[in-house]
Amino acid sequence: MGQVDPSFIQAVEHRPKLTVIEAQGIPLIDLSTSNIDTLVAEIGGACETWGFFQVINHGVPLERRLKMETAARKFFGQEREEKMKVRRGGVNPLGYYDTEHTKNVRDWKEVLDLTMEDPTLMWASHEPDDQELTEWFNLWPENVPEIREASEEYFEEMQKLGYKLLELISLSLGLPANRLNGYFKDQTSFVRLNHYPPCPVPDLALGVGRHKDAISLTILAQDDVGGLEVKRKTDGEWIRVKPTPNAYIINVGDIIQVWSNDKYESVEHRVMVNSERERFSIPFFMSPSHYTMVKPLEELTNDQNPAKYRPYSWGKFLATRKRSNFMKLNVENIQIYHFRI
Repeated sequence: MGQVDPSFIQAVEHRPKLTVIEAQGIPLIDLSTSNIDTLVAEIGGACETWGFFQVINHGVPLERRLKMETAARKFFGQEREEKMKVRRGGVNPLGYYDTEHTKNVRDWKEVLDLTMEDPTLMWASHEPDDQELTEWFNLWPENVPEIREASEEYFEEMQKLGYKLLELISLSLGLPANRLNGYFKDQTSFVRLNHYPPCPVPDLALGVGRHKDAISLTILAQDDVGGLEVKRKTDGEWIRVKPTPNAYIINVGDIIQVWSNDKYESVEHRVMVNSERERFSIPFFMSPSHYTMVKPLEELTNDQNPAKYRPYSWGKFLATRKRSNFMKLNVENIQIYHFRI
C-alpha cells in the first residue's frame, strides 16, 4: 500500500471494482427539441427511471465552460502553500480544501468552493433555535485573478440552465413551469472545482465516496477522463457515465425527491480515480434560500398519496452538513430519511 494514508481506504464492501460497466441507457436529452411535450416527457422519464441524465444543445457557450476549466487547472497547478491561502475556515466554509470526508472516509481530491450569491446569507449555526445570521463569501486566489471573471460568467450560464431544467421538471410533475422558482430568491447555490490527482491505489480509494446530493439539482461538467459512477436503481450495480463532449450531466437532488414526494429519487453516485491521469470536474449545486422549509409539494399529495416527509429547514440542514463534511463524526451525517414520516 506504500505511503497512502489509511484515512483514504474504503471498507472492503465499498471498494471500487476495476472492471467498468459502461452506462447503457442513461438518457441523452437534446434541449433544443422544439416539441415541448416530448422534452417534458423525456425529462420526467429520466428523473423517474434513473435520477440522472445528460443534456446537449443546452445553450451554455463552450468558451465559458473552457474558461472556467482553464482557471481551475491553473489554480490546482499551484503549490499547496499557495492554495492554502484561500482555505476554508470554520465560520466561512467556502474556499480551498483537501481533506473532505464522505461517509467518514477521506476523498482522494482537492476542491475550491465558490458561492453564486456573494455574499450568501446563511444561518450562523446548525442549532435549530439559533436565529443568528452570517454571510458566506468567496475567497479569490491572488495568483489566479482570472478565476473571478470566469466564475461570474459561468454562474450566469448555470443560473439560466438551472432555471430551464427546474421548469421542465415542474412541468413533468404536472405543475406550472415556474412553480419552484420562488424558492431560489436568495439561493445558496455554489460551484465546486474538483481536482482528482492520480491515485496509486485506485482499487482501495475513491475520489468521492458513495453519496446522494442534498441540494435540488446538480449540473456537472466533467472532462474526458471520466470516473463518475451511478448506482442503477434496477439492480444496484455501479454504472460508469461515459463523458459526452460538451454535454452536462444532471442529477436530481434530495430536495426534488422530497418536493416530488418520492416520485423522483435522488440516486447514489461516486467517483472513481485512476493511477495514470488526473481528472477535473465542475459541479454546480443549485440550492434554495437558507430560509426555505423543504416539504412535499401540496399539489402532489392527497389522501391516497400522503406526505412522506416532515418539513425541514434547508439552511439548518446545510449548516449541519457543512459542519460534518470537514470533520470525522461518530454518527451518520444528516440525511433526508431522518425526516421521513
